[in-house]
Amino acid sequence: MVRVGLAMLQGARYEHAEALRAASQQLGLEIEIVHLKMGKEVNSSIDCLVLPGGESTAMRKASESESLLESVFGWMKAHPRRPVLGTCAGAILLAQPHSNYQPFIRTGISRNAWGRQRDSFEALLEVDLEIPSGAEVDSIVDTRNQFNHQPLPVDVLHTDVERHQFHGVFIRAPRFEQSTIECLPVAHLGDETVGVLDGSKLALTFHPELTGDYRFHRWLLHRATVES
Repeated sequence: MVRVGLAMLQGARYEHAEALRAASQQLGLEIEIVHLKMGKEVNSSIDCLVLPGGESTAMRKASESESLLESVFGWMKAHPRRPVLGTCAGAILLAQPHSNYQPFIRTGISRNAWGRQRDSFEALLEVDLEIPSGAEVDSIVDTRNQFNHQPLPVDVLHTDVERHQFHGVFIRAPRFEQSTIECLPVAHLGDETVGVLDGSKLALTFHPELTGDYRFHRWLLHRATVES
């Protein structure tokens, strides 16, 4: 059993949950997704963590009353080998945590650097990351939750994407400051790095949870089994 902490701050949280369940089925792995809303819910029983996208400033403010982000950063510092997947704003939080903590990924990052919402785009990326393969699974769609939220159906956008490629979805995306990257680049859009790995921290400026390609979620779950 792998316990996955999912920070319920903002953004495509439920789509991440869908992708995690699909990835676990591909790996034949049993998981429990812990929806983290309060700092007291972040504890040492969590094996890995997902920081979803959203608006990083709003996420910081929303977490203040329940000390969620402070607890998440504390968990990462206390368990440096346990894997974390940060997407879009989640990548910003890894690069620019609370002032009490050193960055968890060694790179600068700029918010909304691709432009406004209308400048969002999709593009085929090159991926160089060791990820376990997985069996085919059907698309997983949750029913509405107690807040009447209906997750987007997480479907495959392109079925002919090659193994080393990935269909990237960029929504008001940040950009890594290319000259400052001191960790391992693992995803590229042309000559630009859009995904980095720093030890057990995987930061992506795009949204893998909005596709039917679960390889980054498989990486997270597999890494958690290795480090447990």
